[in-house]
Amino acid sequence: MYTQNLSLPSGCILRQATATDKWSIRSLVFSAKLDPTQLRWQQFSVIECEGSLIACGQLRNFAGAQELGSLVVRSTWRGRGLGSLLTQHLISQATQPLYLECLGEQLSKFYSRFGFLTVAFENLPPSLQPKFRISQLARKLLRVPVVFMKYSGEWEMREKDK
Repeated sequence: MYTQNLSLPSGCILRQATATDKWSIRSLVFSAKLDPTQLRWQQFSVIECEGSLIACGQLRNFAGAQELGSLVVRSTWRGRGLGSLLTQHLISQATQPLYLECLGEQLSKFYSRFGFLTVAFENLPPSLQPKFRISQLARKLLRVPVVFMKYSGEWEMREKDK
């Protein structure tokens, strides 16, 4: 599993989002053409550099599960490990089984490095199926390359140790 020790660029901080980040988060999510629904700034972690929001991601809460979603790094900051750092941070914050949906082989390979495995729609928790149903329809009817994934790493190990 991918657990590289990454560090933030000089002048950058990783922090919990605040109410003042709401519009910057929306702007980042829209710029990446991600699902703009269910954006709750309270669930976001952000990376800020010199007063500007450059990356964000959230953990959405569902009954018996969480979803890693809305992960975006501003295009001018990509390729510096910020998406990996934010992914590792969000995984470490998860308190329930963790799922995500992504588009295409490149993103599924990215997430598989962290311990995410592809899972069939039918095997998603019932609380997540309504949210992912539109993606499943797009996948079946329009052949959109949507991949559903479940984290199979440390969180489950932490639960077994309890």
